[in-house]
Amino acid sequence: MIKGPGARAIMLRALALTLSLTAGCAGFMLFLRFGWADGRDAMDMLRAALIFAATCWLAWGAVQALAGLTTRPPRMSERMAQAEPAGLGRCAILVPVYNEDPVTTFARIAAMARSLDLTGQAERFHFAILSDTREADISAQEEDWFRHLLAETGWQGRIFYRRRSDNRGRKAGNIEDFIKRSGAAYDFAVILDADSLMEGETMVEMLRLMEAQPDLGLLQTLPRVTRANTLFGRVMQFSAAFYSPVFCRGLAMMQGRTGPFWGHNAIVRMRAFADSCGLPELRGKPPFGGHVMSHDYVEAALLARAGWTVRVDDDLGGSYEEGPGNVVAHAKRDRRWAQGNLQHARLLTAPGLKPWSRFIFVQGILAYVSPVFWLGFLLASIAAPLFAPPPDYFPVEYWPFPVLPVSEASMAIGLAIGIFGLLFLPKVLIWLDAAIRGRSSGFGGRIRALGSVLAELLFSSLLAPIFLMYQTRALWQILRGADAGWPAQARGEGQLSLRAAWAASHWIVSSGGIGLFLALWLSPALVPWLLPVLAPMLIAPLIISWSSGHSHSGLFRTPEEMAEPPVLALHRLILDRWQAPEAKDDSGAPVAAHTQPGAVLAEHA
Repeated sequence: MIKGPGARAIMLRALALTLSLTAGCAGFMLFLRFGWADGRDAMDMLRAALIFAATCWLAWGAVQALAGLTTRPPRMSERMAQAEPAGLGRCAILVPVYNEDPVTTFARIAAMARSLDLTGQAERFHFAILSDTREADISAQEEDWFRHLLAETGWQGRIFYRRRSDNRGRKAGNIEDFIKRSGAAYDFAVILDADSLMEGETMVEMLRLMEAQPDLGLLQTLPRVTRANTLFGRVMQFSAAFYSPVFCRGLAMMQGRTGPFWGHNAIVRMRAFADSCGLPELRGKPPFGGHVMSHDYVEAALLARAGWTVRVDDDLGGSYEEGPGNVVAHAKRDRRWAQGNLQHARLLTAPGLKPWSRFIFVQGILAYVSPVFWLGFLLASIAAPLFAPPPDYFPVEYWPFPVLPVSEASMAIGLAIGIFGLLFLPKVLIWLDAAIRGRSSGFGGRIRALGSVLAELLFSSLLAPIFLMYQTRALWQILRGADAGWPAQARGEGQLSLRAAWAASHWIVSSGGIGLFLALWLSPALVPWLLPVLAPMLIAPLIISWSSGHSHSGLFRTPEEMAEPPVLALHRLILDRWQAPEAKDDSGAPVAAHTQPGAVLAEHA
């Protein structure tokens, strides 16, 4: 009999699935009562089935938020009291880069090195910059700035740089290559992205937690999004800071020992990772064959299969990343993630995987299939009059008076309220919880946080139809065999002109126009219900361009803006110094360091 945390996780999973299916069944029945008011037809059954699937998916997210609101993680002080091993192991900090700006990226490494210096445990850590850069000019800059990084930090012999000549396997292959060549020299590895930043204290805490729990194979943090300056970026940054901790807490409760890995800002046990996480090359060509793209989910599943605990500590602070600055950059990244998640369909029957790992693969696939449920429902609703049976006003033989169908408008209104409730209620409850517990003070206080939540709800409602179209197109491209490839990350992208926004979304405008025309022709009564979806599609270029502009609003404040974390301050100061004109020669290469090693960082301590 399963006891302890494992039993709680299983019970919570069962409860969450039950509640989600119950909500889906309620939506199904309500719609059938509404749809069958004018007669029964196959189109009503199709629409009811789509409502069932879409409502289940919405309810699953809502239940996850409720689970996060009703539980709390163990206090960090309690965990750390049990995590004081006699000697910490050696840890490699892996920073994979691919055609990144070396000045910004290496400045992050310098900031983290200085942050580690301040902990007194820096000798336990080495940095490994793992370059897959293909551009010759960028690789030359990487080598120049690597020498500058060594001179500035004084970490000679503890920061390493290498560039692969063969970049098979993308980021996962890059890390695998390091583990095969150098992994035996380390007990643990902190895996970062090029835009990651972590406090030195956080990395030391993670190392202690891994040492104290020998069965812990991977410990994932919840990164905070920082440095956003566009309206789109600031809304995403606020959402990640305000909502994500609650959703992540619910996720942690449900996943138990079979937790997530998001590919970065996590620490792994080197032996466990090396023994368990060799990735196969799938038969066939991309998008469904070739190298595993969303490798992080698979690696978490392989660790769990081998008996290791994979855990997310949602209360571990000091972990940061950056996000896309506009809708188009977000859609490009999402296209790659969609292909990786759909590729997991090939792994659902892999031998030995935990049932929950298989469920996570299904959940990842549904994240990109669920928009099709909504789009299919909208299209089916527009076309429904073509399939509806003709009205029969004299169903009783020899009865001389017409029998009018009973209006079921209340059912439709109730269904709409239920669906919007699943979308909006969790976020409102998160604000209420933050207001009661005082967490809202980090977001400008209760009133400003409430304003930010309401503005985010409006903003996300405007963007939802646009994202629906981008995700639907991504799904169509993948199913017809188009490969997303491996484009470099678009970091720092912001303002888009109206012309650029039109080029990226004109097809969304056309789709919205066609949808409005068909609705006016076939289902005029449905037009008011469809306008919240069709109107944002018709003005998609305006929304995309407007949201990519710099935001000067007092809304969407986050704790990191209220009080800049130390490692972010270090990075800003170092980057300002490195980007100063006197720090570079005419070619953009750094001038020779004119200070003693470590002196520059000492100025900024």
